[in-house]
Amino acid sequence: QVQLVESGGGLVQPGGSLSVSCAASGRTFSNYAMGWFRQAPGKEREFVATISGSGGSTDYGDSVKGRFTISRDNAKNTVYLRMNNLKPEDTAIYSCARGRGSSIRKRSEDYDYWGQGTQVTVSS
Repeated sequence: QVQLVESGGGLVQPGGSLSVSCAASGRTFSNYAMGWFRQAPGKEREFVATISGSGGSTDYGDSVKGRFTISRDNAKNTVYLRMNNLKPEDTAIYSCARGRGSSIRKRSEDYDYWGQGTQVTVSS
């Protein structure tokens, strides 16, 4: 069983930055793409970012392109999301997920394990 544990959420002012992390259990972390999704109250889950198993390919949702950066450290079984120039509309629970394969993917159906999520609140 794979476990994903997010950390690093919190409260930040508009225009500020925040990083969240996701630590994965298991020995084959580099074989799988990882993704970040978010869900705000009353809204559907939204794709945020994905990174391939090797870390060589990434992709982002339109609303975060140019502001967010996904990265991973396969030696530490950890994926990161660096969020810059945060806006109130970025407020959501951010969850990481493991892809069903090594290539990048945007659909939630293409992920099989999910973390519990971490709250990110952008407010003055």
